[in-house]
Amino acid sequence: MANADIKEIILIATIIFLLAPTFLVLYVNLYNQRKKKHIEEKALLESRFQQELLKTQVEMQEQTLNYISREIHDNVTQVLSFVKLNLAMPAKATHEQVSVKIDESRNLIAQVINDLRDLSKSLSYDHIVQLGLVKTIEIEAGRINKSGIIKIDLAIGGNAQGLGEQRELVLFRIFQEALNNALKHSGAKQLKISLDYFDHLFNLTIQDNGVGFLAAELPNGGSGLKNIVNRAALIGAAAVIDSAPGKGCCIKISIDPLTQHTHANGDYHSAG
Repeated sequence: MANADIKEIILIATIIFLLAPTFLVLYVNLYNQRKKKHIEEKALLESRFQQELLKTQVEMQEQTLNYISREIHDNVTQVLSFVKLNLAMPAKATHEQVSVKIDESRNLIAQVINDLRDLSKSLSYDHIVQLGLVKTIEIEAGRINKSGIIKIDLAIGGNAQGLGEQRELVLFRIFQEALNNALKHSGAKQLKISLDYFDHLFNLTIQDNGVGFLAAELPNGGSGLKNIVNRAALIGAAAVIDSAPGKGCCIKISIDPLTQHTHANGDYHSAG
Protein backbone atom coordinates (compact mmCIF):
# COMPACT_ATOMS: atom_id res chain seq x y z
CA MET A 1 0.00 0.00 0.00
CA ALA A 2 1.40 3.39 -0.97
CA ASN A 3 2.24 6.00 1.62
CA ALA A 4 -0.36 8.32 0.09
CA ASP A 5 -3.08 5.75 0.62
CA ILE A 6 -2.03 5.18 4.20
CA LYS A 7 -2.05 8.92 4.88
CA GLU A 8 -5.49 9.23 3.32
CA ILE A 9 -6.84 6.41 5.47
CA ILE A 10 -5.30 7.95 8.58
CA LEU A 11 -6.79 11.35 7.68
CA ILE A 12 -10.25 9.90 7.15
CA ALA A 13 -10.05 7.95 10.39
CA THR A 14 -8.94 11.07 12.26
CA ILE A 15 -11.80 13.12 10.82
CA ILE A 16 -14.30 10.43 11.76
CA PHE A 17 -12.79 10.19 15.25
CA LEU A 18 -13.03 13.95 15.67
CA LEU A 19 -16.52 14.29 14.24
CA ALA A 20 -18.04 11.32 16.08
CA PRO A 21 -18.32 13.15 19.44
CA THR A 22 -19.86 16.12 17.67
CA PHE A 23 -22.52 13.94 16.03
CA LEU A 24 -23.08 12.21 19.37
CA VAL A 25 -23.57 15.55 21.13
CA LEU A 26 -25.96 16.73 18.41
CA TYR A 27 -27.92 13.48 18.63
CA VAL A 28 -28.19 13.71 22.43
CA ASN A 29 -29.29 17.36 22.20
CA LEU A 30 -31.88 16.54 19.56
CA TYR A 31 -33.16 13.62 21.64
CA ASN A 32 -33.39 15.80 24.76
CA GLN A 33 -35.21 18.53 22.83
CA ARG A 34 -37.73 16.04 21.49
CA LYS A 35 -38.15 14.51 24.93
CA LYS A 36 -38.67 17.95 26.45
CA LYS A 37 -41.20 18.85 23.76
CA HIS A 38 -43.04 15.57 24.34
CA ILE A 39 -43.17 16.23 28.09
CA GLU A 40 -44.41 19.79 27.52
CA GLU A 41 -47.08 18.61 25.06
CA LYS A 42 -48.17 15.91 27.49
CA ALA A 43 -48.36 18.45 30.33
CA LEU A 44 -50.34 20.85 28.12
CA LEU A 45 -52.72 18.06 27.14
CA GLU A 46 -53.22 17.08 30.75
CA SER A 47 -53.84 20.71 31.67
CA ARG A 48 -56.45 21.03 28.92
CA PHE A 49 -58.06 17.81 30.05
CA GLN A 50 -58.29 18.98 33.66
CA GLN A 51 -59.68 22.35 32.57
CA GLU A 52 -62.29 20.65 30.40
CA LEU A 53 -63.15 18.26 33.21
CA LEU A 54 -63.66 21.16 35.60
CA LYS A 55 -65.77 22.97 32.99
CA THR A 56 -67.81 19.79 32.56
CA GLN A 57 -68.42 19.54 36.29
CA VAL A 58 -69.49 23.19 36.51
CA GLU A 59 -71.88 22.83 33.56
CA MET A 60 -73.38 19.70 35.07
CA GLN A 61 -73.96 21.59 38.31
CA GLU A 62 -75.62 24.43 36.39
CA GLN A 63 -77.80 21.98 34.51
CA THR A 64 -78.80 20.29 37.75
CA LEU A 65 -79.56 23.59 39.50
CA ASN A 66 -81.75 24.69 36.58
CA TYR A 67 -83.63 21.40 36.83
CA ILE A 68 -84.00 21.75 40.61
CA SER A 69 -85.30 25.30 40.20
CA ARG A 70 -87.95 24.15 37.72
CA GLU A 71 -88.93 21.19 39.90
CA ILE A 72 -89.34 23.35 43.00
CA HIS A 73 -91.37 25.92 41.07
CA ASP A 74 -93.51 23.56 39.01
CA ASN A 75 -93.88 20.61 41.35
CA VAL A 76 -92.98 21.09 45.00
CA THR A 77 -94.49 24.57 45.32
CA GLN A 78 -97.76 23.50 43.69
CA VAL A 79 -98.10 20.42 45.88
CA LEU A 80 -97.45 22.41 49.07
CA SER A 81 -99.96 25.04 47.93
CA PHE A 82 -102.54 22.28 47.52
CA VAL A 83 -101.71 20.99 51.01
CA LYS A 84 -102.22 24.50 52.36
CA LEU A 85 -105.66 24.67 50.74
CA ASN A 86 -106.49 21.22 52.07
CA LEU A 87 -105.69 22.23 55.63
CA ALA A 88 -107.74 25.44 55.39
CA MET A 89 -110.93 23.52 56.16
CA PRO A 90 -114.18 25.24 57.06
CA ALA A 91 -115.24 25.22 60.70
CA LYS A 92 -118.35 23.17 59.87
CA ALA A 93 -116.38 20.34 58.21
CA THR A 94 -117.37 16.92 59.42
CA HIS A 95 -114.97 14.54 61.12
CA GLU A 96 -114.98 12.35 58.00
CA GLN A 97 -114.16 15.32 55.74
CA VAL A 98 -111.34 16.39 58.04
CA SER A 99 -109.94 12.85 58.06
CA VAL A 100 -109.97 12.66 54.24
CA LYS A 101 -108.24 16.02 53.88
CA ILE A 102 -105.58 15.08 56.44
CA ASP A 103 -104.90 11.78 54.67
CA GLU A 104 -104.58 13.55 51.33
CA SER A 105 -102.24 16.14 52.83
CA ARG A 106 -100.15 13.43 54.49
CA ASN A 107 -99.73 11.62 51.17
CA LEU A 108 -98.86 14.83 49.36
CA ILE A 109 -96.28 15.79 51.97
CA ALA A 110 -94.73 12.31 51.71
CA GLN A 111 -94.51 12.83 47.94
CA VAL A 112 -92.81 16.20 48.45
CA ILE A 113 -90.34 14.68 50.90
CA ASN A 114 -89.41 11.99 48.36
CA ASP A 115 -89.06 14.58 45.61
CA LEU A 116 -86.85 16.77 47.77
CA ARG A 117 -84.74 13.78 48.75
CA ASP A 118 -84.22 12.96 45.09
CA LEU A 119 -83.35 16.58 44.37
CA SER A 120 -80.82 16.70 47.21
CA LYS A 121 -79.07 13.65 45.76
CA SER A 122 -78.68 15.42 42.43
CA LEU A 123 -77.16 18.58 43.89
CA SER A 124 -73.67 17.22 43.32
CA TYR A 125 -72.04 15.46 40.40
CA ASP A 126 -70.65 13.05 42.99
CA HIS A 127 -73.83 10.99 42.67
CA ILE A 128 -72.77 10.14 39.11
CA VAL A 129 -69.51 8.74 40.43
CA GLN A 130 -71.35 6.78 43.11
CA LEU A 131 -74.15 5.41 40.91
CA GLY A 132 -72.22 4.93 37.67
CA LEU A 133 -73.05 5.99 34.14
CA VAL A 134 -75.82 3.45 33.45
CA LYS A 135 -77.83 4.16 36.60
CA THR A 136 -77.44 7.92 36.24
CA ILE A 137 -78.69 7.89 32.65
CA GLU A 138 -81.56 5.60 33.69
CA ILE A 139 -82.59 8.14 36.33
CA GLU A 140 -82.35 11.02 33.86
CA ALA A 141 -84.35 9.11 31.23
CA GLY A 142 -86.99 8.26 33.84
CA ARG A 143 -87.26 11.92 34.82
CA ILE A 144 -87.75 13.01 31.21
CA ASN A 145 -90.33 10.28 30.55
CA LYS A 146 -92.20 11.30 33.70
CA SER A 147 -92.35 14.90 32.48
CA GLY A 148 -93.96 13.82 29.20
CA ILE A 149 -91.77 16.20 27.18
CA ILE A 150 -90.41 13.43 24.97
CA LYS A 151 -90.45 9.63 25.02
CA ILE A 152 -87.09 8.04 25.74
CA ASP A 153 -86.34 4.40 24.97
CA LEU A 154 -83.25 3.24 26.84
CA ALA A 155 -81.40 0.00 26.03
CA ILE A 156 -78.37 -1.48 27.76
CA GLY A 157 -76.36 -4.08 25.84
CA GLY A 158 -73.66 -6.38 27.16
CA ASN A 159 -72.24 -6.46 30.67
CA ALA A 160 -72.03 -2.92 32.05
CA GLN A 161 -68.62 -2.07 33.48
CA GLY A 162 -67.00 1.03 34.90
CA LEU A 163 -65.20 3.21 32.37
CA GLY A 164 -63.40 5.37 34.93
CA GLU A 165 -64.66 8.32 36.94
CA GLN A 166 -63.43 11.07 34.62
CA ARG A 167 -64.64 9.35 31.46
CA GLU A 168 -68.09 8.70 32.89
CA LEU A 169 -68.43 12.32 34.00
CA VAL A 170 -67.56 13.54 30.50
CA LEU A 171 -69.80 10.94 28.85
CA PHE A 172 -72.74 11.96 31.03
CA ARG A 173 -72.16 15.61 30.15
CA ILE A 174 -72.11 14.68 26.47
CA PHE A 175 -75.40 12.85 27.04
CA GLN A 176 -76.83 15.96 28.71
CA GLU A 177 -75.76 18.18 25.81
CA ALA A 178 -77.19 15.80 23.22
CA LEU A 179 -80.43 15.56 25.18
CA ASN A 180 -80.73 19.34 25.48
CA ASN A 181 -80.08 19.76 21.76
CA ALA A 182 -82.81 17.25 20.96
CA LEU A 183 -85.30 18.90 23.31
CA LYS A 184 -84.59 22.45 22.11
CA HIS A 185 -84.02 22.08 18.39
CA SER A 186 -85.06 18.74 16.94
CA GLY A 187 -88.81 18.76 17.44
CA ALA A 188 -88.47 15.02 18.09
CA LYS A 189 -91.16 12.94 19.75
CA GLN A 190 -88.91 10.01 20.52
CA LEU A 191 -85.32 9.55 21.60
CA LYS A 192 -83.50 6.23 21.49
CA ILE A 193 -80.52 5.86 23.80
CA SER A 194 -78.31 2.80 23.91
CA LEU A 195 -75.26 1.92 25.95
CA ASP A 196 -73.46 -1.10 24.48
CA TYR A 197 -70.61 -2.80 26.31
CA PHE A 198 -68.19 -5.11 24.54
CA ASP A 199 -64.82 -6.51 25.63
CA HIS A 200 -62.79 -3.76 23.95
CA LEU A 201 -65.46 -1.26 22.98
CA PHE A 202 -68.13 0.93 24.52
CA ASN A 203 -70.75 2.76 22.43
CA LEU A 204 -73.10 5.48 23.58
CA THR A 205 -75.71 6.17 20.90
CA ILE A 206 -78.32 8.95 21.06
CA GLN A 207 -80.78 9.03 18.17
CA ASP A 208 -83.83 11.23 17.69
CA ASN A 209 -86.62 11.27 15.10
CA GLY A 210 -86.61 15.04 14.72
CA VAL A 211 -86.23 17.41 11.79
CA GLY A 212 -82.51 16.78 11.23
CA PHE A 213 -80.08 19.29 9.74
CA LEU A 214 -77.20 19.97 7.39
CA ALA A 215 -73.97 20.80 9.22
CA ALA A 216 -73.14 23.63 6.79
CA GLU A 217 -76.39 25.40 7.68
CA LEU A 218 -75.95 25.30 11.45
CA PRO A 219 -75.41 28.59 13.32
CA ASN A 220 -71.76 29.17 14.28
CA GLY A 221 -70.78 26.13 12.25
CA GLY A 222 -72.41 23.74 14.71
CA SER A 223 -70.24 24.80 17.67
CA GLY A 224 -72.38 22.79 20.09
CA LEU A 225 -71.80 19.60 18.14
CA LYS A 226 -68.10 20.33 17.80
CA ASN A 227 -68.00 20.77 21.55
CA ILE A 228 -69.42 17.26 21.97
CA VAL A 229 -66.81 15.83 19.61
CA ASN A 230 -63.91 17.66 21.24
CA ARG A 231 -64.97 16.50 24.66
CA ALA A 232 -65.17 12.94 23.43
CA ALA A 233 -61.67 13.26 22.00
CA LEU A 234 -60.31 14.43 25.34
CA ILE A 235 -61.18 11.08 26.91
CA GLY A 236 -59.86 9.09 23.98
CA ALA A 237 -63.27 8.55 22.38
CA ALA A 238 -64.40 8.98 18.78
CA ALA A 239 -67.63 10.81 17.99
CA VAL A 240 -69.68 10.58 14.81
CA ILE A 241 -72.71 12.81 14.29
CA ASP A 242 -74.93 11.87 11.36
CA SER A 243 -77.93 13.91 10.33
CA ALA A 244 -79.91 14.99 7.30
CA PRO A 245 -83.06 17.07 6.88
CA GLY A 246 -86.12 15.01 7.75
CA LYS A 247 -84.05 12.08 9.03
CA GLY A 248 -83.32 13.10 12.60
CA CYS A 249 -79.90 13.02 14.20
CA CYS A 250 -77.71 10.22 15.51
CA ILE A 251 -74.77 10.86 17.85
CA LYS A 252 -72.46 7.92 18.48
CA ILE A 253 -69.59 7.98 20.96
CA SER A 254 -67.15 5.05 20.83
CA ILE A 255 -64.28 4.29 23.18
CA ASP A 256 -61.97 1.42 24.00
CA PRO A 257 -62.19 1.05 27.81
CA LEU A 258 -58.65 -0.37 27.90
CA THR A 259 -56.96 2.66 26.34
CA GLN A 260 -55.44 5.23 28.64
CA HIS A 261 -54.41 8.05 26.30
CA THR A 262 -56.38 11.20 25.57
CA HIS A 263 -56.47 13.54 22.59
CA ALA A 264 -56.88 17.27 22.16
CA ASN A 265 -58.81 17.57 18.91
CA GLY A 266 -61.85 16.07 17.24
CA ASP A 267 -63.98 16.37 14.16
CA TYR A 268 -67.40 15.33 12.99
CA HIS A 269 -69.36 14.97 9.82
CA SER A 270 -73.00 15.21 8.87
CA ALA A 271 -74.49 12.74 6.45
CA GLY A 272 -76.65 13.79 3.57
